[in-house]
Amino acid sequence: MKITSIFADKNEEAHLDYHEENVVETRNHADYTRAIAAYGLVFKESKQLGAEPALGGWHTAPQRQYVLFVIGETEIEVSDGEKRIVRAGDVLLVEDTTGKEHRNRRLRPEPELWAFVRSR
Repeated sequence: MKITSIFADKNEEAHLDYHEENVVETRNHADYTRAIAAYGLVFKESKQLGAEPALGGWHTAPQRQYVLFVIGETEIEVSDGEKRIVRAGDVLLVEDTTGKEHRNRRLRPEPELWAFVRSR
């Protein structure tokens, strides 16, 4: 299972890549990954915007975490200039807790709902 990831290299530059979570079990016509250790769950609800969707500021992740996009569509940009669109149903592994940062730009004015799963 491919998950988009954000990480910082040894020069502190942020990059986008893919993280592969291996399937360890298949049952009931569905694939399952390993159990991933987590210690917290935080939801973020962004309110309705005007006609111009917002561009967020540059930031690093407060800790390693998985971000589950429940409602919405946003464009992630990392410091090396690469951009990727993530939509409802996508999962992002954010590991750039230091470095030159990333930001997101909402692509639609409708409310968004994100879930942050704090990982070890």
